[in-house]
Amino acid sequence: MATATAELKQPKVVSHEEWIAERKAFLAKEKEFTRQRDELSRLRRELPWEKVEKEYRFDTLAGKVTLADLFDGRSQLLIYHFMFGPGWTQGCPSCSYIADHFDGMAIHLANRDVTLQVVSRAPLPEIEAFRKRMEWRFRWASSFGSDFNYDDQVSARPEEVAKAPVYYNYDMVEFPSEERPGLSVFYKDEAGGVYHTYSTYARGLDILLGAYNFLDLVPKGRDESGLKHSMAWVRHHDKYTEGYFVDPTAAWEHPKVAATGHSCCSGDHAK
Repeated sequence: MATATAELKQPKVVSHEEWIAERKAFLAKEKEFTRQRDELSRLRRELPWEKVEKEYRFDTLAGKVTLADLFDGRSQLLIYHFMFGPGWTQGCPSCSYIADHFDGMAIHLANRDVTLQVVSRAPLPEIEAFRKRMEWRFRWASSFGSDFNYDDQVSARPEEVAKAPVYYNYDMVEFPSEERPGLSVFYKDEAGGVYHTYSTYARGLDILLGAYNFLDLVPKGRDESGLKHSMAWVRHHDKYTEGYFVDPTAAWEHPKVAATGHSCCSGDHAK
């Protein structure tokens, strides 16, 4: 299996006593980071909310539903914006890498008053075909025909596709696709009012990747420094083979669009 990455530079080898001393010194830094992360989480929870006034509708296996319906009886809703556009032959490999973590955690979140929901702009039949291929069980809705993705910075309208930069992650940036990843958080009060409390994009999604957290613990780390784009090594989980090879010069490639599929400029968004 070729990894196409730099060789590991082995640190010095020391006695057990020296190792313990170094480890304890580093533990102090880890604890400080933990306290900083706790403080950041506290400040995140204190951010102001905005009430969702627009009526969004989604296609699900249970039929047409509203944003309020997606809470499924709970007061808190996490929506992962999965890069899967109309007509794409498959979902984004990097989003699939993140989504591989969802099935195991959904039941735990549900028992902490949180519903985990995935949303993409691809029509529901295209989503379902890909989900069956990947053998996922999590909740996945289509926002096709809705402004939801556009309003949440995770899809570009036709007039945006032709020009750059685009508005993403609260700034004007270059982005190679009309679909973009993100995570949005909503709260529903007892009166049924829905509020947008938080959204994050780009590296803000790192925290969702348990596999990355494991890789950060091993000597080679994420081992991505020699790649043209960081996640060039990622494959759909059914595409890893014994002949798996990472091309360090490979650039990001837009997912293929089926010959009879929709285009990103199909004008499907609500008028």
